[in-house]
Amino acid sequence: MPSFSSLFLSTLTIAVSLAQAHCSTINWRPCEFNGTRPILCGNLSVPLDYTDAKSNATLRLELVKVPAAKTPSKGSILFNFGGPGEEAQQTMAQVAAELQILTGGHHDLIAFDPRGTGKTMVVSCYQTDIERLVGSLQAPGWSNASDAALGTQWATSQLLAESCLANAADVGTLVGTAFVARDMMQIVDALGEDGMLRYWGLSYGTVLGATVAAMFPDRMDRIMLDGVLNPFEYYHGYDIEMLTDTDKTFAGFISGCVAAPDQCALARDNATAADLEKTISDLIDTLKYNPVALGGILIDYSLIKEVILGYLYSPLAWDELAGGLNGLITGNITALAEFAEAFGARPQGIAAESYPAIKCADNAVRATTLADVRPAVDELYAKSRYGGDKISAIAVRCAQWRMDAKERYSGDFRVKTRNPVLLVGNTLDPVTPLVSARNVSEAFEGSVVLQHDGYGHSSLAQASICTTKAIRNFFINGTMPEPGTICKVDTPLFSNKTWQDVLPPIQRVRRSISARDDDDAALLRAASVAGKKLLRPSRFV
Repeated sequence: MPSFSSLFLSTLTIAVSLAQAHCSTINWRPCEFNGTRPILCGNLSVPLDYTDAKSNATLRLELVKVPAAKTPSKGSILFNFGGPGEEAQQTMAQVAAELQILTGGHHDLIAFDPRGTGKTMVVSCYQTDIERLVGSLQAPGWSNASDAALGTQWATSQLLAESCLANAADVGTLVGTAFVARDMMQIVDALGEDGMLRYWGLSYGTVLGATVAAMFPDRMDRIMLDGVLNPFEYYHGYDIEMLTDTDKTFAGFISGCVAAPDQCALARDNATAADLEKTISDLIDTLKYNPVALGGILIDYSLIKEVILGYLYSPLAWDELAGGLNGLITGNITALAEFAEAFGARPQGIAAESYPAIKCADNAVRATTLADVRPAVDELYAKSRYGGDKISAIAVRCAQWRMDAKERYSGDFRVKTRNPVLLVGNTLDPVTPLVSARNVSEAFEGSVVLQHDGYGHSSLAQASICTTKAIRNFFINGTMPEPGTICKVDTPLFSNKTWQDVLPPIQRVRRSISARDDDDAALLRAASVAGKKLLRPSRFV
């Protein structure tokens, strides 16, 4: 039997030869859609299957580029906004102006829809719209929504796996994260710069970033992983660590509400945080067995849990969540309708087939019976009341997946990158806890964790001058924050303040603000606006 090292070297040789054979330049042209900054589109052909040295088949990647706003040019930064399955091109077009400010303006900003997302190598598990409709109707709610929900979820996951294998076997093994990491390095080569990757990955984008850094450590320049997901569990476990701070984040929503009674609709009658949390807990339990129709909407256990978890990502929208819950508790149809309109207007995130196609192909855990998965499900339930039965649904689905990625990164991430990796973790993040950033940092030699001392998902959830300056300095000149740095946020919960309000007051006698104040204002505004655009409830997982 060949040794692991010989197999690894053989695979590496194949990948290098394929990369050299397909490397080309990118011809940029004006896009057919608009963005917040002038934006260019281009395409690049990459190997379809990096493990098949005999194949000449290629995949065309569609890219967008926002040219640098300042000189001198410092190369390009690639972005991944999460998922897996999140489209990147349109997202970049919407948030480019803010990202240019946050990164300093000296870089071209580049994004592409990875395999299995957007229109790139679409994974279609159903052949007709009728089949897709039936499939969506069979999709169960949260696995603890009833005594029968988990069993139904297991059965419907089997149906999905079989349908995907029957209808998408030609692409289902080719959308894994390791292949996307290789695609990224193809892009780096085609850019014709210095051959080094600069990258900002959010949420799942941190798994992609950790993977590419482990696979190509000598080609890493400035790599930032923001809202860090544990890649060890992503590939080999049930994502239990993911829920470490979910319920603590919800408790922060409650305590922040009670501390700002004039700004939070839920804070009334001198209720304590414990009182308010019990009221909502009782509401969830009631809806589990007694769904209600209110304001033209059927509100049940699954819907209310979905709404709560989705809104925990973005403290900037917690006033909306408070208003919606208060409308439900009080039976205020007007308030509930306003909330439903606000929530319904938000994009619904990742396509239903994209997430399992990528996540489950990457994940190595498989099971033949529900009993095999049940211990992990129970552990997820115990880990979080507000997220356990959402993540357990993913565990059940992936356990029966029938298409494995042709290449998975199987190492331990213990590498020394050419330049150290910067990891950013929030003090209380509902799905990517600070402990995950620290665990990943233990693997990457020389890396540093910047603690963003706020709530929500990623550093953009609550604006911080300290954090935004650290990010900009990192990308502009490679400066790493000191180990142990904690950056306070500048936007209090339920403050009803804009980014302008938290800046130092400007005396009336002054006709203009100082360069420093102007700089702080630009960074705060960019972080706040980017957070509102990127962290829309129901966008992720």
